[in-house]
Amino acid sequence: MVEKIYVTYNQVHKLCQNSAEQILNDFNPNLMIAIGGGGYVPARILRSFLKKPGNPNIPIQAIGLSLYESLGTDPDLEKPGTKVTRTQWLDLSSLEMANLIGKNVLIVDEVDDTRTTLEYAVRELQKDVEEAQRKLGREGEKTIFSIFVLHNKDKKKKGELPKSVISESMYRAAVTVGDVWICYPWEATDIEEHDRLSREQGGEQ
Repeated sequence: MVEKIYVTYNQVHKLCQNSAEQILNDFNPNLMIAIGGGGYVPARILRSFLKKPGNPNIPIQAIGLSLYESLGTDPDLEKPGTKVTRTQWLDLSSLEMANLIGKNVLIVDEVDDTRTTLEYAVRELQKDVEEAQRKLGREGEKTIFSIFVLHNKDKKKKGELPKSVISESMYRAAVTVGDVWICYPWEATDIEEHDRLSREQGGEQ
């Protein structure tokens, strides 16, 4: 049996709050890209804590990537896929991609499991930004990518991140956990039961 841990909305909120100051000090992002669907909620919560007085909210853009093959609701029957599939992406022909040029871009997801999805996101976004720079004649503007996840699983990773992300401390996980199955509240069909299971595990509400 796979060990499960149940994470509540309150816990997610606090993980974002506790990480925000370090993100501001180390990176000071001016745009976020949420990887759907797990990155949507953390990105929105994090935005409230990253907002500086007198400054506008940090824009959030979204991409969708699918890696897991769903074989039912039981995690024991769900296996990691080997190919990342785009379900939503930024439009290269619009302002979406041009807005990334020259920015500090924070990529947000809920969990770093095999790292395959994060590797794909960083690689493809870097490639598309470089193409947009060439088209617009803005090669001199530097775009920097950073990553924030709620949970990093302490396990051997299949994907690799660029040295610019790892070596320059552009990667931050709020918590590092073992190789467990994390049940997030936005996946729950019965939130009361979900929170009860979290309390039984000693989870802070």
